[in-house]
Amino acid sequence: MTKLKIKETLVASLTLLMFSSCAQDKSSMDLWYNEPAANWMTQALPIGNGYVGAMFFGGLQEEQIQFSEGTLWSGGPDSNPNYNFGIRKDAHKHLSEVRTLLKEGKKAEAHRITQSQFTGIIDTGKQYNADFGDYGAQQTMGDIFIKVGHSGDVSNYKRGLDINNALGKVEYSIGNETYSRTYFGNYPSNTMVYRFESSKKTDYEIRFDSPHVMVSQDFKDGVFAFEGKVADNGMPFETKLSLKLSDGQITYKNGIIYIKDANDVIILNTSATAYTLNYPTYKGNDYKAANNAVVQKWENSTYEDLKKEHISDYSNLFDRVSLNLGESPKVDLPTNERLVAYANGSDDNALESLYFQYARYLMISASRPNTMSMHLQGKWNHSTNPPWAADYHSNINLEMIYWPAELTNLSECHVPFLDFIESLVEPGKLAAKEFFNTRGWMTNTMTNAYGYTSPGWGVDWGFFPTGAAWFSQHLWDHYDFTQDKTYLKENAYPVMKEAALFWIDYLTMDDNGNLVSTPSYSPEHGGISEGASMDHQIAWDILNNCIKAAEVLEIDDEFTATAKRTRDAILKPKIGSWDQLQEWTEDVDDPKSDHRHVSHLFALHPGNQISTAQTPELAEAARVTLNARGDSGTGWSRAWKMNFWARLNDGNRSHKMLKNLLKPVSDTSVEMSTAGGTYSNLLCAHPPFQLDGNMGGASGMVEMLLQSQSGIIELLPSLPDVWPTGEVKGLKARGGFEIDILWKDGLVVEAKIIGKPNQSGELKVNNERLTFKLNTEGIYTYSDKN
Repeated sequence: MTKLKIKETLVASLTLLMFSSCAQDKSSMDLWYNEPAANWMTQALPIGNGYVGAMFFGGLQEEQIQFSEGTLWSGGPDSNPNYNFGIRKDAHKHLSEVRTLLKEGKKAEAHRITQSQFTGIIDTGKQYNADFGDYGAQQTMGDIFIKVGHSGDVSNYKRGLDINNALGKVEYSIGNETYSRTYFGNYPSNTMVYRFESSKKTDYEIRFDSPHVMVSQDFKDGVFAFEGKVADNGMPFETKLSLKLSDGQITYKNGIIYIKDANDVIILNTSATAYTLNYPTYKGNDYKAANNAVVQKWENSTYEDLKKEHISDYSNLFDRVSLNLGESPKVDLPTNERLVAYANGSDDNALESLYFQYARYLMISASRPNTMSMHLQGKWNHSTNPPWAADYHSNINLEMIYWPAELTNLSECHVPFLDFIESLVEPGKLAAKEFFNTRGWMTNTMTNAYGYTSPGWGVDWGFFPTGAAWFSQHLWDHYDFTQDKTYLKENAYPVMKEAALFWIDYLTMDDNGNLVSTPSYSPEHGGISEGASMDHQIAWDILNNCIKAAEVLEIDDEFTATAKRTRDAILKPKIGSWDQLQEWTEDVDDPKSDHRHVSHLFALHPGNQISTAQTPELAEAARVTLNARGDSGTGWSRAWKMNFWARLNDGNRSHKMLKNLLKPVSDTSVEMSTAGGTYSNLLCAHPPFQLDGNMGGASGMVEMLLQSQSGIIELLPSLPDVWPTGEVKGLKARGGFEIDILWKDGLVVEAKIIGKPNQSGELKVNNERLTFKLNTEGIYTYSDKN
């Protein structure tokens, strides 16, 4: 071997050693508790297989496993023969009057007409399952209750989640006897698996309770089948339970399965509905055939087969990213106590790493190809009338829920949302035409499983035609991170173009020659305007992304020319009288407002129109705005502020928002301003529970470690002082790159960039900007000793 080869081998070995030295401690990736859960929202633990989200309590005398299948919804076309996707026909005939009134300064009159003519229509009443009537709501499917026939004093109780393997666990002893349960969701086989083991032969009683109309239930050949329907729309569904015993006897009577003298009981569960993501009927799935196919697979699968298949499938996604922030985990402390100690000032970087990986666990468990998009609560909903319908909010929440997908190497988990976006185009075209007489498509604040793309039924919160353009950013991002040109051409670009056409038609010229959005409402904050800044920033973003996509696809046509002219004429972000970034065209921002929405900073994040490097004055104005709004807010608001501060290269302030996001919360009531934080099960407290804070928090942590929105890969752009040493592996950067970073004393020691062979790019590391080129194996390694 030549000296050169020996040197290269030695360097490679040292690099490997360094990247292994800080490897994430897998024992730290557990949530655990020393008592059963008493509350679904704050204490029960989530598992899922993409199709179904379940929560288990770990009760001693009776276990409760509540579950929801993502396509089970009330409302929609079958709940009301007059359901029309919320469309108010010919509303656009009033648009010119509203715009004229706004030009004349008659905002009250303009608002009154907008409220009466530019709100979507819903029908409500006692005949519907949920408060929003025929708009509908996501539905729980029901609960499995398992009574356990034992008694005595319990010791060594432990309930937890092993998120390295996506396994729920319950363990305890009664005298000399031991009892354990293992729960998981298998995506490839569309199966939820629940295993009960005991050292002593034990009796069980198993029943399924559903809040929906029972059509039939029976028990044949060891399989329990419950067929039901949602009361207001008749949506049929079925869930099946298969019982597998190593010993003991099974009997069935009046909906209850009795098991006697068993040491090992395995319950396999699958569920399906008649729903399909196809406008305009949204039905047609042969749910019984789907379930029968799963049951057929069970006949040839052991528990170990299903577990092995599950762990292999899950690990393929979860193991792509590891994060170590340089501190030994406090694994001897229950997670709820650990969270309280952290809030009281105990340093626990490992808890932050756990929180980050928990978000990835939740995404893998709730969003897989060919499943329904996550909603406000992911896939976990225990109600027939959940908060905000557990729907798809477009004015921040749903986008935030999917922010970590590409960043944390889970592009496949992004797919259900991308499919959902495509499903909205046709109904969105109808809404755009009837409300505003434009081309293209739109959707507004609240969107459901049935193509509701109209404005909401209240103006201040519901008027947000910008939703389609913001959703479309995810289509571009999916390409930008994966470099899948076929996807861009066949799926993303056509949808993006239609979203851009809406804005090309909707924007109007103001007296200064700028294109503005009118009428306009800044999301959930303030009244009618001749231009909310967020509208302008998102319109700029969709047009800019369409232009970039056209360049990739080598398209140069009339649309691209129009898109460029329109983009460049949109009113730019403005700095107001107290040096703030203006929320509206009018300079009326209140410096005392601490409203949870800071929507007019979209251009900073997740947009890239504002940056500290390219637009320092606007970045400073964003900083002024953030300081004025303060560090409190709902859970998702705190998470978004994390991302804002990271984009402003203030890692310490971003980390402060992470600490605020992890504030322990036990209250389950609805709070719209300052009570955000985290429940003891580490789910985000809006409150109530919403998944956006978990996902936005994970995104914010990535933004502190890696940014690529400018086209330059920046390593540790906003590293907080409390993370001086650490390692992250497997994050994704735009351009299709995978990134590993090892740092010490705040500086990058080693970094690895993986991509296509001979691919090149720009890198900013340790305050140095350089170009790089991957070798023939698709790898580039940076060392501070280069």
